[in-house]
Amino acid sequence: MKKLSFLIILFLASVVAVQAQHPAPKNVVKPDPQALAQIKAGKAYLVDVRTPEEFDGGHLQYSQNINFNGPDFKTQIAKLDKNKPVYLYCRSGNRSGKAADTLKTLGFHSYYNIGGFEQLKADGFPAEQLQTSASRK
Repeated sequence: MKKLSFLIILFLASVVAVQAQHPAPKNVVKPDPQALAQIKAGKAYLVDVRTPEEFDGGHLQYSQNINFNGPDFKTQIAKLDKNKPVYLYCRSGNRSGKAADTLKTLGFHSYYNIGGFEQLKADGFPAEQLQTSASRK
């Protein structure tokens, strides 16, 4: 019995340790149904903050790629109209959460971390066809 209790405690401790290494994304909000209509109409931005390689592997329709880890992220994102809503996504929601913090410091009025690419696709956001290296040439 002591051995079983020890194994359960050890298992729970390892689960907690793994969760601490991969923090949950910050302030992820599910986009309302009107968000896609706003984006399609050009009244809002949909920004994929993943790397260009990730973006080329597949992305949401109507999105533009501004790499959060790129050296010119702040310069590129600052070119957007600060009065239009900005919907940010990445792979999991972590980078887009950090990008949202940057938009706040740059004076944007309406910005949303809508989470990760795969979950957004599963929720019904339309995705662009995956590109192959041959089709990019």
